[in-house]
Amino acid sequence: MKEQQKNMIENYVTSYNEFDIDGMLKNLDRKIVFENMSNGKVDFRTEGILEFKNQAESAKHYFKQRKQIIQSWKFDKQNVTIEIDYKAILAIDLPNGLKTGEILEVKGKSEFKFENGKIRSITDKS
Repeated sequence: MKEQQKNMIENYVTSYNEFDIDGMLKNLDRKIVFENMSNGKVDFRTEGILEFKNQAESAKHYFKQRKQIIQSWKFDKQNVTIEIDYKAILAIDLPNGLKTGEILEVKGKSEFKFENGKIRSITDKS
């Protein structure tokens, strides 16, 4: 199971880096819950594969380039946590003051929960 989980996460991250939305959706449960957390608070949440897909399609236009690099893995039965380095070049001005062409670099972690051989939830923390 550990190897299968790792393969699914690697596929998700590779697809994310390549702006391949269909690849990102490949191993997601239809009831996927996605949360983005900053400073310990949920600042964005989707429920269901359609909401996730719509957000992913929308978000890909924010960046000229983006890359998540997995730095470490932690496996705990149905849960897997990866620590990542994230780097992106903005394609638009963001409300927080970052401008088109600026580089965004953050360290974070993503927590994946599995159910019935699919990714049931993803929580991104930075």
